[in-house]
Amino acid sequence: MKVLLVNGSPHAHGCTFRALAEIEKTLCEEGIETEIFQLGADPIRGCTGCGACSKVKQNRCVHDDDAVNRVLERCADADGFVFGSPVHYAGACGEIICLMDRMFYAGSRLLRGKPAAAIVSARRAGTTAAIDQLNKYFTISGMPIVPSQYWPMVHGSMPEDVEKDEEGLQIMRQLARNMAFMVKSFALAREQSILPPAQESEKKRTNFIR
Repeated sequence: MKVLLVNGSPHAHGCTFRALAEIEKTLCEEGIETEIFQLGADPIRGCTGCGACSKVKQNRCVHDDDAVNRVLERCADADGFVFGSPVHYAGACGEIICLMDRMFYAGSRLLRGKPAAAIVSARRAGTTAAIDQLNKYFTISGMPIVPSQYWPMVHGSMPEDVEKDEEGLQIMRQLARNMAFMVKSFALAREQSILPPAQESEKKRTNFIR
């Protein structure tokens, strides 16, 4: 069993990484394999709405010059996901939004039914708005959201500030334990041939204009 953690911050070892590292440590203690994928500072293009990925149906974006397909390649083997982002203007950072726009459209078949969580870091405010923004990707994709004991956020301008946020780090640890529980429970269900419900073959699309 494996959980993929995506660090959307351009700072590889900043505050968001510190929160993800706390989750990773606890997951490992629970016997779950982990990988932290660093998006870094390289640019990630936004979705162009070309629709080519839905025609090719290879769980890949046709634009192959950034991190999106490298993340998608790891999704098939992942049993759960954690997406982390710093807060920019009361929302998630641009890099992770560009990533998730494209990966959730091109690779939704690799994600559906798997538990996911969003965590954010901020100096002070805008955290809950950013969490809500990221959680919407999971709900539209049929992914159970992993909770903690409070909103999954840490505070600080520097990683050493996050170290002082004892409540925030505790929230990360509880989220990791809940993730481990869900991943293990889902694996046990699959062993008993209890599978997620299939979607109806014809997906209805209401047109509010007509």
